[in-house]
Amino acid sequence: MKNILVTGGAGYIGSHIVRDLGENSYNPIILDNLSEGHREACAGKEFVLASINDTEALDAVFSEKNIDAVMHFSAFAYVGESVTNPEKYYLNNLSATVNLLSVMRKYDVQKFIFSSSCATYGNPVYIPMDEQHPQNPINPYGRTKFMVEKIIDDYRAAYGLRYIALRYFNAAGAHPDGSIGESHRIETHLIPLVLKAISGEKDRISILGSDYPTPDGTCIRDYIAVTDLAAAHRAALELLLSGGESACVNLGTEHGYSVKEVISACEEVTGKKAPVITAPRRAGDPPELVAKTSLAKKLLGFTAKKTDIRDIISNAWQWEQTRRY
Repeated sequence: MKNILVTGGAGYIGSHIVRDLGENSYNPIILDNLSEGHREACAGKEFVLASINDTEALDAVFSEKNIDAVMHFSAFAYVGESVTNPEKYYLNNLSATVNLLSVMRKYDVQKFIFSSSCATYGNPVYIPMDEQHPQNPINPYGRTKFMVEKIIDDYRAAYGLRYIALRYFNAAGAHPDGSIGESHRIETHLIPLVLKAISGEKDRISILGSDYPTPDGTCIRDYIAVTDLAAAHRAALELLLSGGESACVNLGTEHGYSVKEVISACEEVTGKKAPVITAPRRAGDPPELVAKTSLAKKLLGFTAKKTDIRDIISNAWQWEQTRRY
């Protein structure tokens, strides 16, 4: 059974990866400082309370465990916060990741799955966006992801690291059994915000701009189910374990939904109306972000299974009603 170190494994995406790995004959070892994650999200799994900038803690894990590969999710991910407090993002997302890579080198662990982002592209030049799309991130969060991609490619060339960097578009949903889901300190994602407004946890949902050059005037995004993301990470891991070469790969569905379409789908799934107001545009929001995913199919054999936004919302709604953390 392969030992996979999952940094940030108590977070939203990380916990779903851990679940998927455990159900597919891997042994996930979680390292998380719980600044954003939840211990309950990975109950029953081997857990180390530590940060990736803690060299002593990393040494202990790598020396005691025969780590076969690392999956790296320990990043701060609030775009707005990255603008107002970039140092926090450069210290954790960038500097601490270099520390992790240094310890991996020390113990000759050469397989690395990196949680990257479509934020590395910045404003779209064309839609759908493939992996050759120009990368021009427009905020510190996106720049940290972009920089780490460059760093790990330098490690590939110099030290033999093999990596897959997975550029997500909009992760969404929850596990179908309702046991794990999205629970952020500050919620910024559209689907949980709409569902919280429908359930009465929030007063309303604000549509941030209704005058974009899209069919209904609201922003369009490509939503990929978090369980599909988990399957894609496992496929990337299996590619590296079988000797596959390094690559950067988009993860999405190749289909976009507008803000209004998402709200309408939430209302359809829940049978309840959402209290909606229209507000001014948010600075830096591109009108449309949709992935081209042919490389994921070619390299990883991966195609998203949940392409109907209502299926994703249904899982998210079940989680919102029974949330455990």
